[in-house]
Amino acid sequence: MALLRRLEDQFPILESNAKVGIGVATGNDGIYITKDADLVEHSRLLKLALAKDLVGGELRWSGHYLVDPWNSNGLVDLDDYPQLRKYYTEHASALKRRHTAEKNSRGWYKTIDRVNHALSAKSKLYIADIRNHLDPVLDRGETYPHHNLYFIQSDQWDLEVLGGLLMSAVGQFFIESYGVRMRGGYFRFQAQYLRRIRVPAPKTVSGDQSRELINAFRQRDRQRATQVALALYGINSRLLETALGH
Repeated sequence: MALLRRLEDQFPILESNAKVGIGVATGNDGIYITKDADLVEHSRLLKLALAKDLVGGELRWSGHYLVDPWNSNGLVDLDDYPQLRKYYTEHASALKRRHTAEKNSRGWYKTIDRVNHALSAKSKLYIADIRNHLDPVLDRGETYPHHNLYFIQSDQWDLEVLGGLLMSAVGQFFIESYGVRMRGGYFRFQAQYLRRIRVPAPKTVSGDQSRELINAFRQRDRQRATQVALALYGINSRLLETALGH
């Protein structure tokens, strides 16, 4: 606890230079998620990343799409999209039974969460919930996250540098301090815990340290990432091991 309090006093929270969020909840994934690229108008299909798409430290898109009822102005007019209107109408009974539809009868076809389309084109780190290690994976602006994925987006950080920091034993220390441990030793990687992680300001990370963290992130080398993180946080390895109970 003494180590945690010291780090909280010395370093800013992650959201000082990044945004932490969660992907889209639909209220009925069986209807809103598809692998059929011809199901509705192409503009109404949004490439969707699922937790199972994070494999071996990489994003391997499984071909799933969100059947998307949103545009930049809000809910689309179904009259403008005959295929989408036909598809939603076929499933209207199930969609209207959702709590979100009961609260808004005119928007009965909306997903629980509104889609922020600008996020799709931005690089971001994905973190799957319920894992034994903090294991961020980079999306280079290719997909939109499903609600079983948390994301970190930043215009200040090189996300591979940040990813290296988070996958280090210091990043794991924060999660083990804040998060809920599940049966089997797994942790909940939820936004409220991720937001509390302390990280150095991006400008305090040297060029050499950045390169080391990038390489560690790409190679999924936690030990290498931890060595850089220890220096950045001013922690010795024995103290961290004691704090982690190793």
